[in-house]
Amino acid sequence: MSLFDDDRPKKPVTHEIGSDLSLLSVDELKTRIALMQTEIARLESEMARKASGRQAAENLFRS
Repeated sequence: MSLFDDDRPKKPVTHEIGSDLSLLSVDELKTRIALMQTEIARLESEMARKASGRQAAENLFRS
C-alpha cells in the first residue's frame, strides 16, 4: 500500500442493472440504493418538467 493511495481520484460509484450483487457488502448495497433513488428523483423531476412544457404548448395551441 502506497503512502499516496488516498491522493488518487476515486472511481465514481455506478450500478449496472442486472449485475451480480453477491460480492457487495451491505454498505455498498446501501450506497447503490441511495444512488439509484437520487437518479429516480432526477428522472421524475425531468419528466415533470417536460410534461409541464408539453401541457403549456397544448394550452397555447388550443386557444
